[in-house]
Amino acid sequence: MEANRVNEMLSVAEAAAFAAGAWTGKGQKDRADAAAVEAMRDRFNEMSFSGRIVIGEGERDEAPMLYIGEEVGGAREDGEEIDIAVDPLEGTNLCAFAQPNALAVLAYAPRGALLYAPDTYMEKIAAGPAARDAIDIDATPAENVTRVAAALGKNAEDLVVCVLERERHEEMIAAIRAAGARVRLITDGDVFGSVATAIEGTGIDLYMGSGGAPEGVLAATAMKCVGGGFMGRFRFRNDEERARAEKTSGVDIDGVLAMDDLVRSDEAVFIATGVTDGEMVRGVRGVYGNGRAHSVIMDCRTKTVRFVETIYRGDGEGTFALS
Repeated sequence: MEANRVNEMLSVAEAAAFAAGAWTGKGQKDRADAAAVEAMRDRFNEMSFSGRIVIGEGERDEAPMLYIGEEVGGAREDGEEIDIAVDPLEGTNLCAFAQPNALAVLAYAPRGALLYAPDTYMEKIAAGPAARDAIDIDATPAENVTRVAAALGKNAEDLVVCVLERERHEEMIAAIRAAGARVRLITDGDVFGSVATAIEGTGIDLYMGSGGAPEGVLAATAMKCVGGGFMGRFRFRNDEERARAEKTSGVDIDGVLAMDDLVRSDEAVFIATGVTDGEMVRGVRGVYGNGRAHSVIMDCRTKTVRFVETIYRGDGEGTFALS
């Protein structure tokens, strides 16, 4: 893929983060999400590539913009062909109520590389590079706690497991605690939960639980870029979701999904820009064109993780500096 594409895509995530950031703390998650979606789509269409949304805001009849299958980019006939997965505002409630770790997230890869994940649930488990071979989605929570703790050279009592706070996870949470580990509950934003296992300083060692399948593709992209571990399995809520997966996903929809099933390329890139402050990145300050944004960029091809602070000076039509 084109070398300058990373900087272009960074500006897309930043535009979405600034747009959502204007609604931080106002209790209006739908408006915050809509602002992020519109800003992200507008930036995509200013760029010279032929993009296809494979993870987006929903099916075409459910989402007016950035719907699954939508073509974006200003060179749709002859530009570089790429697949794009987006979550313009990951953690809409987190933004609405000014809570930590709301993000603008995207991933991209060559055409055909990212899984079309239906809007259903996915059982997930993730760990950073040091423990990537220790996780097993078919193992019990206690077994995963023991194996990951050993891989990290920790006692089980010192292991921190991130779990989405939902009623369906109550038994798993009890089993994790019974194994001696600590539980970090999050109310929203399970892309963060997975990716945080691979980022030093977040304090999270292991992620377990079920959440959105589209977010699973985004998280798997990040984990592949950093050499972490991720496994998933679809959990369908109805026959319609199953039928949709059979038609579009191209994988064993009842089997365990490894990272290479979800991300079939070594040229994938994951980008997350902070909307609100969090352990991984800080939130935006100011407005797009005259503000400051903080992002993480994970590049599978170069095997790098970069934290980038962008300072915009001017009215949005000038240049911006990276520091």
